[in-house]
Amino acid sequence: MPPATTFAAVLTAQLRHDAGRPLVTFYDEGTGERVELSVTTYANWVAKAASLLVDELDLERGATLRVDLPPHWLGTVLLGAAWTAGLVVTDDDAPDAVVCGPDSLERWAPQAEDRVVLACALLPMGVRFAGGVPPGVHDVGTEIWSQPDAFTAWDPPTGDDVAHDLGGTAVTQARLWQAAAAGTLVTDGGRLLSEANPASPPGVASFTEPLARSGSLVLVVQAGRERLEATYVAERATARFPA
Repeated sequence: MPPATTFAAVLTAQLRHDAGRPLVTFYDEGTGERVELSVTTYANWVAKAASLLVDELDLERGATLRVDLPPHWLGTVLLGAAWTAGLVVTDDDAPDAVVCGPDSLERWAPQAEDRVVLACALLPMGVRFAGGVPPGVHDVGTEIWSQPDAFTAWDPPTGDDVAHDLGGTAVTQARLWQAAAAGTLVTDGGRLLSEANPASPPGVASFTEPLARSGSLVLVVQAGRERLEATYVAERATARFPA
């Protein structure tokens, strides 16, 4: 079979290969939170997020999305949703839409009249902000749950569509998945422990490589050296990023 050139094709292949295996495991040592998404659960979250972006908020193929979140499992979901819909993940200061967290909500909320602003409370299970969000801002924790568990883009992206434009470098979906399949961060079926932000220029590969190579990502935040070592052993990780 020819190599997959879009996120949708890569995810579909992994669902057929081993849908029940862990894909993203998230630890926040500051709060004690642990979240594990199987390939199937991840795909359901991606479908819901893509439906929210496209069917509810009318973002079209080629629109830009900034994922202004700290390292978090929801970051991987938003990346997948963007690539499913053919959106371009960007770090530009004037995107068509932005997903922010509690720490950056104050910055983006005043721009809700000019662009789509979504906010994630980053609480366990992706729940809503307890005190609500400013007018015009969409609370992901409120709006995502009503979306369907399946999504089909009416104008699906191809391998020639830009997947991300970060740090001034545009990368197509085909190039992204070609690099992921040939990457060296993790071996086929391996588990990569990482502290990097999957939505950042150096961190994108920490998610795309495990996905493309039938592996998994163990994303850890707010952990000291001893906790990192303990998590590495407990999760049976096979590599780390940064090395």
